Amino acid sequence: MKEFHRLTPCMALRLAAPPSWIASIYPAVFGEMYCLYVGYPITAVSAVLLLLACIAMQAAVNAFNDYFDFIKGTDCADDYVEISDAVLVYEHINPKHVLLLGMAYLGIAGLLAFPVLITSGWAPLVIGGIGSLVVWTYSGGSVPISYIPIGEFVSGFVMGGLIPMGIVAAVTNQFEFDVLVPSIPLIIGIGLIMMTNNTCDIEKDIKAGRHTLPVVVGRRMALRIYRGMVWGWMVSIGILPIWYMGVWGLISPVLLALIARNLFAYLLTSPLTAPVRVVQMKRIVKANIAGNGVYVMAWAVALLKGGV
Repeated sequence: MKEFHRLTPCMALRLAAPPSWIASIYPAVFGEMYCLYVGYPITAVSAVLLLLACIAMQAAVNAFNDYFDFIKGTDCADDYVEISDAVLVYEHINPKHVLLLGMAYLGIAGLLAFPVLITSGWAPLVIGGIGSLVVWTYSGGSVPISYIPIGEFVSGFVMGGLIPMGIVAAVTNQFEFDVLVPSIPLIIGIGLIMMTNNTCDIEKDIKAGRHTLPVVVGRRMALRIYRGMVWGWMVSIGILPIWYMGVWGLISPVLLALIARNLFAYLLTSPLTAPVRVVQMKRIVKANIAGNGVYVMAWAVALLKGGV
């Protein structure tokens, strides 16, 4: 048997998948801005530590996903994956080292959050515990969450909703359910990343025994659900800032139209098939960067100008 290659720092970074970190950065930053919006005290040090902890947890998710998909045989070179995005497929490294890397990323997340959580009480620990459990069971276990029809919702809710809620809990030691409403654009946008992947991979997932939402409802209905979610995403980005900020919220729909209209137009017309998977995944990530970026920017501007 050919000897495994060494897991290099470059490979470790690729397994952490930095382009996907936007799914944790925006929710964390939004949660911190929400604290300022409602008047909860949050220090700069706490804000930085919590943001870095969220990024480390995202890195852990990515490493675990690559590990479990590889050992279950659902990732291979014929599945329209990029070399830079499939380390275990193209680099001959020991899969166990990737598993340990994921655990290390999860441990780093805990260490970064510890100085904040130690003084916050039990509420953020409960939310963090739920998040950590989801990180492990999303791709691992006998029935991974990503293999059943709720995977798209879970990924969106945990990253887009639970992260802001956890940030607020770390500051206040309270379960602030009100933060979930303004988190809707983040929840939908992040959920669409998984919906994009799963709709493109319907045929592969059927062979692998996965029962994702697109597999269960079929491609035609999956496309209808997908496009409905895209419309809902755009509407929430446009309306929620106006609801919370008044005239300052108009920044969001205006910038959305100027910056992201072509990206969203593509999402509404893409066939979501395997041959366009790589392009489609890049576009949905860019749409998150632009669309949810506009949303977070509107909150930031309103806070700086005293418009909330």
